[in-house]
Amino acid sequence: MTRAKQPIVAGVDGSESSMQAALWAAGEAQLLSAPLLLVLVNNDPIRKPYAEEVVRDIGSRCQEAVTELEISEEVTYGHPAEELVHRSASARLVVVGSRGQGAFRDTLLGSTSAAVATHASSPVVVVPSDSADLPGPVVAGVDGSPGCRPALRFAFEIANRRRSELVALQALPNAYFIPGPYDHPDRDELLAHAKQQLTEQLSPLTASYPEVVVRQVVSNIPPVQALHEAAEHAQLLVVGHRGRGGFTGLLIGSVARGVLHHAPCPVAVVPG
Repeated sequence: MTRAKQPIVAGVDGSESSMQAALWAAGEAQLLSAPLLLVLVNNDPIRKPYAEEVVRDIGSRCQEAVTELEISEEVTYGHPAEELVHRSASARLVVVGSRGQGAFRDTLLGSTSAAVATHASSPVVVVPSDSADLPGPVVAGVDGSPGCRPALRFAFEIANRRRSELVALQALPNAYFIPGPYDHPDRDELLAHAKQQLTEQLSPLTASYPEVVVRQVVSNIPPVQALHEAAEHAQLLVVGHRGRGGFTGLLIGSVARGVLHHAPCPVAVVPG
């Protein structure tokens, strides 16, 4: 399957959160000229007709919002997280709501969304039900590791498509803020090293995407707090799945999970 034909997969369940996720997915599918596939995982055969009605209704609302869009709907069986992770192997992107609250709320609970973001082979966007459709910047968390490079490229791509500013944020590692018996490195030295890493990681991408306006930010507050504050007026926050570089504390799983649980805007988790 060519990349252009890879669908954007949205996991839905009838909740407001999944409705917002489907609409976000529809908008992104339009920008990418990609098909949209709505998937509802229903484990109760008795409710299959209702499940089909729910997913058709969501499809209709997406079609109203984005008229020129190829949309297909599917009701399937199985474990919700496993099913969406399986679909991610052939998807351009998987989009889910942050928490299910509808008739099929057991299918897209927060734990399921987190599991999909953790294990999917494609990028995953988690959309909160109360997130506003802001014209703000795309915010990308940077940690200096090779694993963060795909996330940074994803952030540049989406900022380029949306003609939005990109805020590249490098935060000090969590370990810096944990009291211990050893002295921390000199603050000025650590900040200087972070700034240098940030510039080096951005350099090839700013050359590839010259039209993207980039704002570099180095923060000396804990990573989750720094990313949350930067995302207050953002349209999307992009993080890598796990950090493995010099600042291994920035985008480890715990920080990515913290961002997923508390970010005020949609969050993209990009596998390395």
